[in-house]
Amino acid sequence: MRKKTIVSVMFLFSLLFLLPEQGRKLHANAEESSNDVTDPPKVEEKLGGHGGLSTDSDVVHRESESISKKSLRSSAEKFEFQAEVSRLMDIIINSLYSNKDIFLRELISNGSDALDKIRFLALTDKDVLGEGDTAKLEIQIKLDKAKKILSIRDRGIGMTKEDLIKNLGTIAKSGTSAFVEKMQSSGDLNLIGQFGVGFYSAYLVADYIEVISKHNDDIQHVWESKADGKFDVSEDTWNEPLGRGTEIRLHLRDEAGEYLEESKLKDLVKRYSEFINFPIHLWASKEVETEVPVEEDESAEEESETTSTEEEKEEDAEEEDGEKKQKTKKVKETVHEWELLNDVKAIWLRSPKEVTEEEYTKFYHSLAKDFSEEKPTAWSHFNAEGDVEFKAVLYVPPKSAHDQYERYYNSNKANLKLFVRRVFISDEFDELLPKYLSFLKALDMIRKLAEEDPDEVHDDDKKDMEKSGENDEKKGQYTKFWKDFGKSIKLGIIEDASNRNRLAKLLRFETTKSDGKLTSLDQYIKRMKKGQKDVFYIIGSSKQQLEKSPFLERLIKKGYEVIFFTDPVDEYLMQYLMDYEDKKFQNVSKEGLKVGKDSKVKELKEAFKELTKWWKESLAGENVDDVKISNRLADTPCIVVTSKFGWSANMERIMQSQTLSDAKKQAYMRGKRVLEINPRHPIIKELKDRVASHPEDKSVKETAQLMYQTALIESGFILNDPKDFAGRIYNSVKSSLKISPDAVAEEEVEADETETSEEATETKSDGGLNIEAEPVEKETPTKDEL
Repeated sequence: MRKKTIVSVMFLFSLLFLLPEQGRKLHANAEESSNDVTDPPKVEEKLGGHGGLSTDSDVVHRESESISKKSLRSSAEKFEFQAEVSRLMDIIINSLYSNKDIFLRELISNGSDALDKIRFLALTDKDVLGEGDTAKLEIQIKLDKAKKILSIRDRGIGMTKEDLIKNLGTIAKSGTSAFVEKMQSSGDLNLIGQFGVGFYSAYLVADYIEVISKHNDDIQHVWESKADGKFDVSEDTWNEPLGRGTEIRLHLRDEAGEYLEESKLKDLVKRYSEFINFPIHLWASKEVETEVPVEEDESAEEESETTSTEEEKEEDAEEEDGEKKQKTKKVKETVHEWELLNDVKAIWLRSPKEVTEEEYTKFYHSLAKDFSEEKPTAWSHFNAEGDVEFKAVLYVPPKSAHDQYERYYNSNKANLKLFVRRVFISDEFDELLPKYLSFLKALDMIRKLAEEDPDEVHDDDKKDMEKSGENDEKKGQYTKFWKDFGKSIKLGIIEDASNRNRLAKLLRFETTKSDGKLTSLDQYIKRMKKGQKDVFYIIGSSKQQLEKSPFLERLIKKGYEVIFFTDPVDEYLMQYLMDYEDKKFQNVSKEGLKVGKDSKVKELKEAFKELTKWWKESLAGENVDDVKISNRLADTPCIVVTSKFGWSANMERIMQSQTLSDAKKQAYMRGKRVLEINPRHPIIKELKDRVASHPEDKSVKETAQLMYQTALIESGFILNDPKDFAGRIYNSVKSSLKISPDAVAEEEVEADETETSEEATETKSDGGLNIEAEPVEKETPTKDEL
């Protein structure tokens, strides 16, 4: 198997791949001559041209004669495209492919290849470069809106007459056939350059193309075709001499007018060809203010309108001196100049040792179109070797996108950019990256980010690091990363079983002992009490709420550490993260909690057996599975826990808030509820005695029901019947105030339905005159009328 080379760059974490070596050679060889790009019309030196394209009037005249009619020259040699090339061109011309932008990418890539070839030859023979402007290795783009012509020129190796014939029409390369088959099966033109036939993508936007080329070993020739199955090649005696290189003139279709806009061309170069190794210039226009002399008529008119005494005095003074200053005015003028479009270098191709921090930062800002001054949080630059070889630069952005998780399941776009030989190919990868890593694919880089953060260092090593003062600038960097991208790590644990343990090491959370700082599972396990087998955690809507939870009472008193999970995704996370480093996870709000040994547990169960049995029967209609003695309460009389594999109270609230939630599924997934009572609490002791003496007492049953409903609320559940709970509270208040249980609110005394109308006096004010309206008696409808 031949090794493949892929170079890719990642945005937000940009991964740069190089395509297969074989495809690369095909691209280079097949487009050797089609790569050579045209020379835009001549530009006068005084307008800012640096010796590239010219616009001398004779040249313009000759060009207009030859191209305005879009007719092939009668003196040219006629050729027919070979069958495979004709098929390819028919597919392209009739294609409904929406991304026509790729044509510019392909032509610039071809120009870059041609420049690479001449530069290689110049290593052994400097004379091949020629002199003056011909020796400049660059690509120039120019447009003519009036004639709807877009020109792309390179000063590369150029093509001979034979090259033009072979490379652009008559020899059906293997790449042509392969690409035709690919197009017929998938309809995707995006990888056309991989097959060495990128030149023909120009027919996506043009209906007539001229290729003017000059090779050092031949005279200048013109290749031209309307894509009608034929092409012509002739000696070029009417265009500007190129010196060396190739100019491609695209006569654009009517519907391709957008490519005559400078802004569109700039965007395309920035998107696809920003990292080409040669300068790409656009003949761009801009408005400038210049001072021009005022015409005599204008000057006289201005003088007649001048009324300023100071101006008159100044003019008199000037006339006395015999020197009259010529008047000028400022006008806006459109000028043209060559604008460099690609000033960022492809740093992924260099050795990491040679790239500075400033260069990495500048590259990130250019790639991510991030115009802030913030540096990326981290980056990784490496080479990978094997069956697939590639070079990559990965970035951790300084902050997450505002809609990072809103579009999580609605977007297949990973923040990767694939570049082949410095040319952008694609940023759409459905399978290359898992969704949770839509911003990077380097777990080791994130791990290193944590290891280098002084705040993440274990206490044993922290003192030494503080003394040395090393890595002060990296202090808090992982905490910042976690706040922006922590949810992605959690989603990874849910979705990526093969990397679950690696991702779990990157988890961060607060605990009952972390003093408001984030901690890791490794640090938690290091602090576990002797004999502790489980990792304790609790899930809720906020840390403040969880700190007051009755589920923590006995655990905290005994010195156990409990993890706080406060993100809604944590409920899903813990369904997948069952264990870590041979330690099981235990939700302290569910059944199965073991907190040391209680020597009196059997004795207590026996002593409260009658109460637990009676209470369970009293709650028969409340979906209570059991009533048990609790091993987790210290100060609270009772709580409600759920079964080990059912939904917790927090999960029930999350699912009930879903717009399209299924009530039947909720009933099935809702965990069985268990009422746990605190045998040491005075209320429970008193209730035990009351049940023993008066099990059928209505007030005892009311008290038991009220305590269960209160426990539900304190345990985080939502009451099915809030009205019933409120009624029991009010009855309890009546009892404490010694108000009769039968006492009800007084009925409102209804007013008489017939009302006497009142006299209405309306006073109006009109220009100081007060008018008093006559009293009007209102008729009141009778009861029957109503």
